[in-house]
Amino acid sequence: MIPQIKTIEEYHQQYTQSIEHPETFWAGIAEHFEWKQKWTQVLEWNFTEPKVKWFGSGKLNITENCLDRHQTTRRNQTAIIWEPNNPGDKSRHISYGELFELVQQFANVLIQQGVKKGDRICIYLPMVPEAVVAMLACARVGAIHSVVFAGFSSQSLADRINDAECKLLITADGMIRGEKKVELKQIADEAMQLSPCVERCIVFNHKSFTVQMQAGRDLWWNDLMAAASPLHEAESMDSEDPLFILYTSGSTGKPKGVLHTTAGYMVYAAYTFKNVFQYQDQDVFCCTADIGWVTGHTYIVYGPLLNGAVTLMFEGIPSYPDTGRFWSLIEKHKVNYFYTAPTAIRSLQLHGEEPFKGKDLSSLKVLGTVGEPINEEAWHWYHQNAGKGNCPIVDTWWQTETGGILISPLAGITLLKPAYATLPLPGVQPVLVDEKGNEISGNGVEGNLCIKFPWPGIARSLYGDHERFRSMYFSTYPNLYFTGDGCKRDEDGYYRITGRVDDVINVSGHRIGTGEVEDAIDEHGYVVESAVVAFPHEIKGQGIYAFVICDRNVPDEEVLRSEIRNHVSKMIGAFARPDKIQMVNALPKTRSGKIMRRILRKIAEGDTSNLGDISTLIDPLVIDAIKAGAENLNG
Repeated sequence: MIPQIKTIEEYHQQYTQSIEHPETFWAGIAEHFEWKQKWTQVLEWNFTEPKVKWFGSGKLNITENCLDRHQTTRRNQTAIIWEPNNPGDKSRHISYGELFELVQQFANVLIQQGVKKGDRICIYLPMVPEAVVAMLACARVGAIHSVVFAGFSSQSLADRINDAECKLLITADGMIRGEKKVELKQIADEAMQLSPCVERCIVFNHKSFTVQMQAGRDLWWNDLMAAASPLHEAESMDSEDPLFILYTSGSTGKPKGVLHTTAGYMVYAAYTFKNVFQYQDQDVFCCTADIGWVTGHTYIVYGPLLNGAVTLMFEGIPSYPDTGRFWSLIEKHKVNYFYTAPTAIRSLQLHGEEPFKGKDLSSLKVLGTVGEPINEEAWHWYHQNAGKGNCPIVDTWWQTETGGILISPLAGITLLKPAYATLPLPGVQPVLVDEKGNEISGNGVEGNLCIKFPWPGIARSLYGDHERFRSMYFSTYPNLYFTGDGCKRDEDGYYRITGRVDDVINVSGHRIGTGEVEDAIDEHGYVVESAVVAFPHEIKGQGIYAFVICDRNVPDEEVLRSEIRNHVSKMIGAFARPDKIQMVNALPKTRSGKIMRRILRKIAEGDTSNLGDISTLIDPLVIDAIKAGAENLNG
């Protein structure tokens, strides 16, 4: 059993041990896994090249720790609950025994298709259990999986396939999300025209859409599985063999293929899952992310399965068939841990308390948030309505590059403070630095957030471009991993993420985190969400431009603007008052829920001639409405 912290005293004790004797600490955690060959060196590292190696010379296969070792004790226990998009359709319960056989079968399918250790496999599937089977089968044969979110365009898919030189693509006929029908195979066909490296395409029949199958290239999942043996001996992998590539959508340039390796990621994913959420055996854990993002990798697939947990996959969206879908989901499956994004919470806030009526949420023990800092108003709304004031909220801070959660409360153990990620997990050594890289000591301070020592889950490179990895994360401040985020450490030593450093606005010499201003704006009774960017100001250097979504008709926009400015002055200071406030119906968001701020910056600057790539937006039409509103506001 992976060890679990039980008290705040134990947290402080373990944290101290992990900082003073990191190798001893992590070796102690790693002992709880199955190894084909034990490591000879716990850690070798420098942040100059950079080079990080955990559990050197160790041999293992992560799927033996996710599946094989549970067969004697959990064979009949549910591993995955699948909740379909349409609540009228039947949900699925897949046991650890069934999942084990499916993964072994698909591993044999991959081998039959010529897949070898080290090959890259692209997975472009809906939120179905077969996506988990495909990931684990890749890991079992030693292939590197690259999951692409099934909302990306054919061009974006092709870019990712080509960057990783994937020889095999796994997709489905299509999917329905909410009421939207998506022809995945058609998109995949368009991508494969641009991707000569793809030799085979395996198609899962999910919705029985009519698709074109190319002879010699395209094969049906079910046909291949029917002919495959359910027995497969897992490939022996080195601790530092690559496990997966996951692309993060950079606002400019080609996507970055973040590379994670096997043993360190495994140890960190399992440890953080069990400790942050305080997971208890047989409980139901629901993370609403897509497996196309790192949250889905670590906290739907690997973290839960390594702990023998019950993990719930949800295919749908929070607003279909009604805005009470999340709460119905929790009631139906008696969910104990619910982990979602502040974006989703704020969108549900618009609909008030009505969707909660008649829903039994008494099974909930812990709530979580991920993807961005949660503002105080949304925190309280979530806490009171979903958690009935009884469930701790773990406001987790981490990144694709970190592999797992770095700063977060431990549920029911850490004293909470709304909008604060609170304290670093054992093994995580955060530092705040000024612009010159000088460490800012003490509490009640603010700076750029860096990490000065490796943790097991840290990414090892960007696929095929280690120099870009070095320059992006390790060149800004020597011997530090630069997160790109600004951060406050308050008088209690709690950490609060203030937003991306490139989203920091310098107004008359005052450095203002956009997240702080947005939090203040969002506290207004009319406001449900806001986004703040800088624009050139002839006197202040930079001014503050706020795009604001309201949840009802505004009787007098000028009165509202005045109230917002006064509240920001009250919460932060007069220097943080927004210069311009534009009411909008929606913000430009990527499919992962992130606001594409570079577009808002261009609009705020009056430069709309070239907004760059907008293919990853949920709704590109939002931009035209914002541009028109900006022209009206600015005359």
